[in-house]
Amino acid sequence: MRYSFSRKRNRFASVIALVSMLGMVLGVASLITVLAIMNGFAGELRGRILSLVPHGYVEPADNGHLADWQALASTLEARPQILALAPYISDKVILAGPAQLRGAVLTAIDPALEAGVSGVGAAMIHGSLADLEAEPFSVVLGISLARVLGVGPGDSVEVTIPRLTVTPLGTFPRSKRLRVAGLFQINAQPDGYQAYVSLRTGQRLFAAGSGVDGLQVRTADLMTAPRQLAELAPALPPELVVRDWSQTQGSLFRAVKMEKIMVGLLLLSVVAVAAFNIVSSLVMSVAEKRGDIAVLRTMGARAGGIMGIFVAHGLGLAAAGIGSGTLLGVLLASNIAAVTARLESWLGVKLFDPAVYFISELPAELLWQDVLWVIAAALVLSLAATLYPAWRAARIAPAEVLRYE
Repeated sequence: MRYSFSRKRNRFASVIALVSMLGMVLGVASLITVLAIMNGFAGELRGRILSLVPHGYVEPADNGHLADWQALASTLEARPQILALAPYISDKVILAGPAQLRGAVLTAIDPALEAGVSGVGAAMIHGSLADLEAEPFSVVLGISLARVLGVGPGDSVEVTIPRLTVTPLGTFPRSKRLRVAGLFQINAQPDGYQAYVSLRTGQRLFAAGSGVDGLQVRTADLMTAPRQLAELAPALPPELVVRDWSQTQGSLFRAVKMEKIMVGLLLLSVVAVAAFNIVSSLVMSVAEKRGDIAVLRTMGARAGGIMGIFVAHGLGLAAAGIGSGTLLGVLLASNIAAVTARLESWLGVKLFDPAVYFISELPAELLWQDVLWVIAAALVLSLAATLYPAWRAARIAPAEVLRYE
């Protein structure tokens, strides 16, 4: 480090060394910070969406209706891994309000049992799920869906169901007017497409008789639910299948994970550019020290020793940049909310409008395995960048260099 920034050294070479180190600081810090923000977004998404989604489902394998669901529920409740069960009927529908039409998912639930398997009751901002039982043909809408339809509590919406009704005048899709009894909000995508009715209303709308589409299941732990439900499946009759939340919502979280990987690879290119700037610094160092290398070789220094000197020189520059970048990235990731708030106060603007982004501040979750991964990747790239200049230094022939000294 003393040689890299010595005043006796070529000033341009010192600038190149400084730029390569600062580039490493910027690349490592930005990579750590962005990965922490991606983790925060994934955590927010997981917490909000999965608060509305049951841990799993038990359904007929032929996608028909489950007639004697009460007996099945009694059998499953005896299993130690099952904490709660609730029947449901669900299908895609078209909702029409004064403003426009919108596709939605209409789910019929038992309000009393639903509280045990999902958090929709706790997400109510107007009315309650109990209002669905009190008034037949009433509906609870997500706040964003209600806003698009142009309705609120007490208004009516027209629901069109993918079931055909045969009349003397022809075949028509089934439709019914529903009264909006309440609104829920979880600040995530289901706010824009999910609607709920009571089980009795759903059975009449979907012509299910006394049957249901299946049972919603809640286990002791969300993260272990896939394994626990997989263990439950062999004990069920063959005409029943078990699905867990990783199957119903897995594509969304796989997409989030892939996005994190792609963003990480793109930002790693910044680290790669900074690492290969070390090549320029080392090439200039080798050119400056040709005479010194020749003298060392005539004194008995081995080629491997010369190569080790320049590898250590390059890794020293890289380590200084990586260490500073790691410290800066960890501090920034740990205080990103405060930094964002300060920027908003300075600029006089709201960077994250909750109505648009479902968040009011940047979430961040710093995972130390991500930090270690960034450090390891930066060190590997830096080592790769030092090998060629160090190899060229080791190949310098002392006789050719000292011939004109």
